[in-house]
Amino acid sequence: MASDRPVREAENRLERFNADRERLLAEVERRVVARRVGESKVGGDHSLENVLNDVAFNEIRRLEAGSGKNGLDRWKELSRRLLGMSEEEKASELRKLVRHYGEDVVGNFDPRVYKFATGIGPSLLGFVFNPITSLRQGMDTLRNLDARISADGELDIVRACAERGTIVVTPTHSSNMDSPAIGLGMLRAHLPPVTYGAGKNLFSNPFISYFMRNLGAYRVDRRLKFELYKDVLKEYSTVLLEHGYHSLFFPGGTRCRSNIVEKNLKLGLLGTTVTAYKNSVREGAPNKRIYIVPVTINYRLVLEAETLVADYLADTGKSRYIITDDEFSRIGRILEFFRKILVHEGSVVVRFGRPLDVFGNDITDDGESLDRAGRVVDPASFVRGADGEVTDDDQRDAEYTRALGRRLAAAYPKLTVFHSTNLVARALYDSIAKTVGTRDIYRLLRAPTAQLGVKVGDAVEELVRLRARIAANPSFGAEHPQYIDQSAEAKLDDAVKGLGTYHTRPAVTRQGDILQVDDVKLLYYYQNRTHHIPPEGNA
Repeated sequence: MASDRPVREAENRLERFNADRERLLAEVERRVVARRVGESKVGGDHSLENVLNDVAFNEIRRLEAGSGKNGLDRWKELSRRLLGMSEEEKASELRKLVRHYGEDVVGNFDPRVYKFATGIGPSLLGFVFNPITSLRQGMDTLRNLDARISADGELDIVRACAERGTIVVTPTHSSNMDSPAIGLGMLRAHLPPVTYGAGKNLFSNPFISYFMRNLGAYRVDRRLKFELYKDVLKEYSTVLLEHGYHSLFFPGGTRCRSNIVEKNLKLGLLGTTVTAYKNSVREGAPNKRIYIVPVTINYRLVLEAETLVADYLADTGKSRYIITDDEFSRIGRILEFFRKILVHEGSVVVRFGRPLDVFGNDITDDGESLDRAGRVVDPASFVRGADGEVTDDDQRDAEYTRALGRRLAAAYPKLTVFHSTNLVARALYDSIAKTVGTRDIYRLLRAPTAQLGVKVGDAVEELVRLRARIAANPSFGAEHPQYIDQSAEAKLDDAVKGLGTYHTRPAVTRQGDILQVDDVKLLYYYQNRTHHIPPEGNA
């Protein structure tokens, strides 16, 4: 039976978070200001004038481009005053800004909300997850909530790492439902609560934001592109890790619009793990280990699929924008998601991989780092120079973080769990691609309706071959463990039911012995979870 010791210890640590809050903020302020003032003495682009002007310019541009003008005068006034300010006045203004952005970022933890969310909360959500036709069925739903969101993988070693040191959970990111899904998944896995960065736009949903505000989430405003804000955000993450707060990062950054398993990761916050460990070694605590845990969150159906894939196809090759009004912003749509999607057992599978150290090295079952030859190595040696002293080397540390990112990107496909919707969408996509003569999504979108129908028998044969290839290649991922013995026909029926009834327009419908693709974009989105599996004959 799983030990709850790391969970209890982390709960106690997070219960102290509010008492630590001011101390953490003060440390962030001290470090960022000291670093920026020190760099300004070198001159050039690092001058305090340039730093403050960068903030003012970007804030003015953001506010003028948006619908709200509140605060605009403040930044214009700062921009006007800059040329006449002394270095002491600039340093004072810098300190105020660091404090301002730090207070905007920092999270909160309310033990009462946590106890509700981990006790009564899941039971209440259980009633929502399954349409209730009777009280008895409703009680069954409460008892079987585990069947709706499940957690599996390398759980024993992840728990051991949480007990020995600090874990950083790094999941794939498909939906705004990922935060509650990973939270419930960690609860099921007897893993401790974590702090995590969440896009500020998510706090627009009053129901979800209430829990996020009180369960350790800190706000990340992706509209703020200037360097000082990034400094505050990274330093806050670093300080949290140094103080032993388990954390969660989404290395993919924003939600993956295409549903392809992430491979091009954003390494900004991930780099704070190396910095935090280096600082601990410098402070004489090399055994304060930090472990990186790759995780995939695997949905049968995705709440925002229609909005995400439309954005992806419209803007492929261009910079993305932050979606602020999608399915997640509508409470009624979320309730429909719970009621219609999570009625299916195993609708969400959270799969935990084997942890790595902050340099991307494998570890033993006891949490010791291994070098590329499989030998136990002291991780502190990676941040020490020839004289045994800790050295600061930004280029070296950046390469460590890139190596860690490569290991995570390589782990995600192997940890992917394929639902029937992914497998059948891939089988149908392969079939229509053969008929039309191309896999190019833009050409398939223009294909005539007559070319978008697939005989049921042909779809079953395609599905059987796809499942056989996955079973023979563990590096591709794996089928849902609860349904691995399900027949191809049953899997096809289940997928058509899901893809044909949830979204505003059905992706696929069955018309006699023909499966008609009604929405090529949605079919493309769901099959993209298998994108790393090469087309048959190209393996």
